[in-house]
Amino acid sequence: MEFEMGPQATALREQLRELVGTQMPADFLGAFTDDPADLDAAQRFCRLLAEQGLLCAAWPEEFGGRASSVWEQTVVREEMWAHHEPRGAQYMGVNWVGPIIMRHGTPEQQRTHLPPIANGEVIWCQGFSEPESGSDLASLRTHARRAEDGSDGWLISGQKIWTSYATMAQWCFLLARTSRGERKQQGLTIFLVRMDDPAIQVRPIRAMLGPHHLNEVFFDDLRVSEADVLGTVDQGWSIVQDVMSFERVGIARYARCERLLAAAPKVLGARWDELPAELHGRWARMLTHCRRARLMAYRVVAMQAGGRVNPGDAAAYRIAVTKLDQESAEVLMEIAAVLPEDSGDAAAGYFRAEVEDHWRYSQASTVSSGSIEMQRILLSRTLLAAAKAS
Repeated sequence: MEFEMGPQATALREQLRELVGTQMPADFLGAFTDDPADLDAAQRFCRLLAEQGLLCAAWPEEFGGRASSVWEQTVVREEMWAHHEPRGAQYMGVNWVGPIIMRHGTPEQQRTHLPPIANGEVIWCQGFSEPESGSDLASLRTHARRAEDGSDGWLISGQKIWTSYATMAQWCFLLARTSRGERKQQGLTIFLVRMDDPAIQVRPIRAMLGPHHLNEVFFDDLRVSEADVLGTVDQGWSIVQDVMSFERVGIARYARCERLLAAAPKVLGARWDELPAELHGRWARMLTHCRRARLMAYRVVAMQAGGRVNPGDAAAYRIAVTKLDQESAEVLMEIAAVLPEDSGDAAAGYFRAEVEDHWRYSQASTVSSGSIEMQRILLSRTLLAAAKAS
């Protein structure tokens, strides 16, 4: 089954592949390696995309986009993830921080935050998960209390964990408790806070994903104002649900899986026919699962374009694509294992490195951005609610 988006999308895909091929290092495996040059390359590439109106292509022109279709933005998303995300950490601002501020932000917040994102000038991090409330996000303990000095300020204290890019981010999309309600989802508020405040401390967490990815973040009476509140005080959970729907479809994991799987026969050459028939069968099954995940992603994109957000559909996609990530990584590792490490073949060496990088990232895919168990619970609740309504 093919999913053609029309000639404009095809031309855009070819343009993006040419830009990646000519502007990024041939051995690029992501922006957050031990080599600072990789991050510098990603930042330059972001500015290049912004200059050509491609970084936030589907955004309205008033916010720095070029009012392209959501399908053209989907092409950008797919090609970036397929090629190890040469936008670096910018995808967070592009995929969901910006769209959420468009939906829920004040005009002043939109003027402050959207142009820097569209220009590739700012990095955001997400202050959601906490040490004892990772999957159960609504049980968080970070709290914000009204300042007692007569100002309109808030004081935020608490701890976040697994915060990607916190060491380099200028802004944080922070969720904190502002009151207690009958349900734990009540009384939560979103704050948009600067990361250079001395009341914020960041401690990196060493991991096999490389530097910059995972961090602890501590807030010690961080002072913010009413102007930093996104949406309505105590009503942040509805925004969180929007965030999750955008975030879960925003990373086109299937695109990288499909590109690596499709490249395997060419890279292996004559060795491909020597692989066990069982491995050939699993490889073909993974390609089928790539197409399934792509179709599920397109369903969510179409719904978002129509102004609807269905958490159940987003959860179903998330389950499928994260399982694909891990299962395809295992198949690819077995395939790449037949390539000699010292063959002198640059293409084979790069393919092995790509597959190993893909495998490392896949290990956390069923936990990050909401565990697969929580996605199944969310999907089940959505299906039960629909059954009762009918």
